[in-house]
Amino acid sequence: MLREIADKNAKRLKENAYPGRGIVIGKTPDGSKLVQIYWIMGRSANSRNRIFVRENDFVRTKAFDESKITDPSLIIYYPLKVFDKYHIISNGDQTDTVFDTLKAGGTFEEALMTREFEPDAPNFTPRITGIIELNGKNDYSLSIIKTQNNNPEICIRNFYHYEKSIPGLGHCIHTYAMDGEVLPSFEGEPYLMPIYDSIDENVEKYWNMLNQENIISLLVKTIEISTGDVEIKIKNRHTS
Repeated sequence: MLREIADKNAKRLKENAYPGRGIVIGKTPDGSKLVQIYWIMGRSANSRNRIFVRENDFVRTKAFDESKITDPSLIIYYPLKVFDKYHIISNGDQTDTVFDTLKAGGTFEEALMTREFEPDAPNFTPRITGIIELNGKNDYSLSIIKTQNNNPEICIRNFYHYEKSIPGLGHCIHTYAMDGEVLPSFEGEPYLMPIYDSIDENVEKYWNMLNQENIISLLVKTIEISTGDVEIKIKNRHTS
């Protein structure tokens, strides 16, 4: 039944022209690996001018054509970092906030309580963040920081903790509910999505699931639960 729900949600995501940036965290069907998926989309030339680049165990965004970049402030950041047993994924520079807070002995929640939504009026894009604490109390957690109906005077911070992951399934959160002149923020809880067997299958299935006009880059990271071994795969629309 849960897989049926996840497959229906995958179909709904495929029909959504602009969910924006998105995170999925879950577990492979055989239960051996935890999985993090992150994608970026773009409508403007500035936001489409990006690629993912790996830096050891981190991933950062980079302008594909440096001469065409107009405003790097909200589009150049590290979506993926790791510190000790903590695997962090996010849609902005709050990755660094969480990383620095954990290194200083703080928590995921404490880090994000210091942040607000992005200042890109009139959308005020939500900040979405996920974390895997390997062999921690929760298998993974997700967070969204957003306005109340695009009202920047009201900041909502929601946290979702998943104590036990479900083989073959994950939870998805993204920045926007749908396309629009003013982009409406994601609503409701993170929803179930399928997780596939191999890292390559997850890359291809999710790339093809997302709107082909707007998808820019996608990454998938797997973490072997028993050993902590990591694999990262990246797919960019722009290739040199």
